[in-house]
Amino acid sequence: MNPVSRMTAPRVLALKGKEPLTMLTAYDYPTARLVDEAGIEMILVGDSLGNVVLGYESTLPVTMQEMLHHCKAVARGAKQALLIGDLPFMSYQASVEQAVTNAGRFVKEGGMHAVKLEGGREHVDKIKAILNAGIPVQGHLGLKPQSVHAMGGYKVQGKTEDSVRQMVEDAKALDQAGIFSLVLEGVVPEAAKKITEAIRCPTIGIGAGKDCDGQVLVLHDLLGITSSFCKPPSFAKEYAHLGADILKAVQAYKQDVKQKKFP
Repeated sequence: MNPVSRMTAPRVLALKGKEPLTMLTAYDYPTARLVDEAGIEMILVGDSLGNVVLGYESTLPVTMQEMLHHCKAVARGAKQALLIGDLPFMSYQASVEQAVTNAGRFVKEGGMHAVKLEGGREHVDKIKAILNAGIPVQGHLGLKPQSVHAMGGYKVQGKTEDSVRQMVEDAKALDQAGIFSLVLEGVVPEAAKKITEAIRCPTIGIGAGKDCDGQVLVLHDLLGITSSFCKPPSFAKEYAHLGADILKAVQAYKQDVKQKKFP
């Protein structure tokens, strides 16, 4: 990535079929700086912060205020990546006006450049209105954590012909509405490939196979921070084991203090 050029939604859109795209989550200033320095094209301030940062059992309790708090920190740390704010549960579902207002808060207050929201054709009117307000939108299909109760749990999607057809139709509708990219979470790889080939915007997979146009992971899963007390998703790859390293470091500090070796 050009060190003096900020990634933009149109540039992400133009990269489909040219090179694989990278996206990671970040929730604070220091990790945002590191992810940005590594050259990751997109940083998602995900409502997954509910699970990995705030200790909630799901993403459902996350509020707009909590999201904006973390967005501001990330925006202060990242200078190159496209920053995407994840609209939390019940911040856009009620009405078009609510969706536009909260999307605007992500940009105006949170320092984000785009927003992400879950769902298909039922949200096209909201997506178009957000876009008309000048805010790029990233879609999200497949396993939708905000709809976990309606879906009957965290289940892989696209196992039947009908479900694949529905997702392809949803993806086309979102694409035609003008989204710049589409997250596919927990989707059977063959289904993800069909969706990727059916739309003009890039797909970003998380547990959706290798045929998507890009990939995203939760940073804490990649770094192995939570694996000591929370089993990471089966699709996640740990590139480090920082959870164990942090635990050892803190234990060593305690021992040194108890034995008067520090300071």
